[in-house]
Amino acid sequence: MTIPAKPVFWRDSRLSHVELRKVADGRQVRYAPHSHKQWSIGAITEGQSTFHYRNDRYRVGAGDLVFMNPGWVHDCNPIDNQAWAYYMMHLDTVWLTKLRFTAGLLPTPHWQDLPTAVLSTGDWHDRYCNVAACLLDASRALLVKQTVLAEFLSDLMHELAKQPIGPDHQAPASLKKLAGYLDSQATEDVSLDVLCKRSGYSAGYLIRAFKQHFGLTPHAYLINRRIQLGQGELRCGIPIAEVALNAGFADQPHFQRTFKRLVAATPNEYRISSIDDEIDTARSQHPGQHAVDCD
Repeated sequence: MTIPAKPVFWRDSRLSHVELRKVADGRQVRYAPHSHKQWSIGAITEGQSTFHYRNDRYRVGAGDLVFMNPGWVHDCNPIDNQAWAYYMMHLDTVWLTKLRFTAGLLPTPHWQDLPTAVLSTGDWHDRYCNVAACLLDASRALLVKQTVLAEFLSDLMHELAKQPIGPDHQAPASLKKLAGYLDSQATEDVSLDVLCKRSGYSAGYLIRAFKQHFGLTPHAYLINRRIQLGQGELRCGIPIAEVALNAGFADQPHFQRTFKRLVAATPNEYRISSIDDEIDTARSQHPGQHAVDCD
């Protein structure tokens, strides 16, 4: 029996605005609906899968790129246990906003969602895969990685700016305020009664309206935020048991089960970067220049 390859997570503290994941056998990877703080871009490299993005569902395959705005709920899973493989890249929105603004693609230096969900153009897919391979290559110089990534994303942002504008998905101000409250209380026990009082909505209406605009119930939204907090601490090397408690979970097993369901990897798999040796080498060559982003 062949043991499936574990997912590869690439991170480099010198490029703290980007994280890359490589999955060679997606049959073993199943996601519950979730969202990210970052803007994300995936490339299907083999096979096919289903991509559920907000209220839309796409069948995507090798050669397709998929895009996810920060906070937009999605999942991507195998079709009938068929083999598929992919890359997934997460990009810091502050960094990407600056790139878009300086390129003249935003009127102000504030994030704006991108409407495109899927891009089925071989050239863009090939370029993305070349960027991913460059980032994963420990022999490539830092400047080369920075240049290849910035050139690709600058060109891609111009391409996506030409795509048709989709429907407005902005939530009402009252729900945005409620989501902000959940963000600030992510590690606390928040009751539905409190949410109803803060919003003025009945319980039933609140749950329906919140899920309509954010893709998750208030409770699922809170859990998703806790996992995001946990990811940030795992990137900093904090022990898993401590991360679980810091993120608001009752115990480590509960955190691990939930993490696996939303991230499709164990906390330990996520914590271990594929370039630990490369970073250690870089640190020894340039001590004091590699502060870790623990956001």
